[in-house]
Amino acid sequence: MQKCYFLLVWLMVFTSGWAQKSDLKLNLETGKTYIQTTHSKSTVEQSVGGQQMTIGMGIKGTMNYLVKVVNADDFEMEVTYKSLMMTMQMPQELMEFNSEKTGEQDILSKILSGMKDKPFRIRMLKNGKVKEVKDIELVFDGAFGHLPQIPEIQLKQIKDQILKAYGADAFKGNIEMVTAIFPDKPVAQSETWTVNTKLASGMEANMETVYKLTEKTADRILIQGDSKIATENKDAYIENNGMKMRYDLAGSMTSQIAIDPKTGWILEAKILQTLQGEAHIQESEQLPGGMTIPMTMKNDMQISGK
Repeated sequence: MQKCYFLLVWLMVFTSGWAQKSDLKLNLETGKTYIQTTHSKSTVEQSVGGQQMTIGMGIKGTMNYLVKVVNADDFEMEVTYKSLMMTMQMPQELMEFNSEKTGEQDILSKILSGMKDKPFRIRMLKNGKVKEVKDIELVFDGAFGHLPQIPEIQLKQIKDQILKAYGADAFKGNIEMVTAIFPDKPVAQSETWTVNTKLASGMEANMETVYKLTEKTADRILIQGDSKIATENKDAYIENNGMKMRYDLAGSMTSQIAIDPKTGWILEAKILQTLQGEAHIQESEQLPGGMTIPMTMKNDMQISGK
């Protein structure tokens, strides 16, 4: 009888430790600044008129998130870009733009420089979803306000490209890839949960991710994500560099994310994304019959919160 008692106690202790659940969420402090540095390398392979073309793009930036107010369900934060860099590898040319480089003729670098240290506001829920983005247009107003005289058409194209990369919708989708990762209830190790996210950087897409708590130590919590991505509104055309285009793409993404056990803020992440499908250019006077462009997009993203 005594042996059975000790066996029952041992089983209770063992199963309790094995099934111990963690309440994963953001737990940020008022007055603290949290950093996020992102380095993204993308390649687009496409077939245009029967010829293969590969375009590479790199985006690197550091952002500061200052917590102004902690509410019951969310955080009111002031966000600033601290540095920004873009590279574009075209078939015949490499172009580099940097917020720290402000040469007279380098218009895009001037714009990136003008975006630095211009605060805008967000409200982020404790599950990492971005509830609201405010005043981000002021960042771009300041950035474009001191440019030299350039043709209106060229200025509009530049504005469109910057807004697609850094505007409110793009910001929300990009940040949520590594912040909106938390479950709506406590989870045990190896347990999974699902999060849906909307992406909007040049085109709108829906992403469904199954996350898993893979490891928990005193220093970090490791979360793995496997995502399915598909463009939204496949029949809707959007304007891109003066052309109306629609996208029909689908693919996947894998995420390896380490977060701080105390704050929930990202320590580091590695994200790999692949999309395949077609871009369709609408028929016009300049392009009778329109055009269909088969394409593959790959994105390798490294993120650090240190």
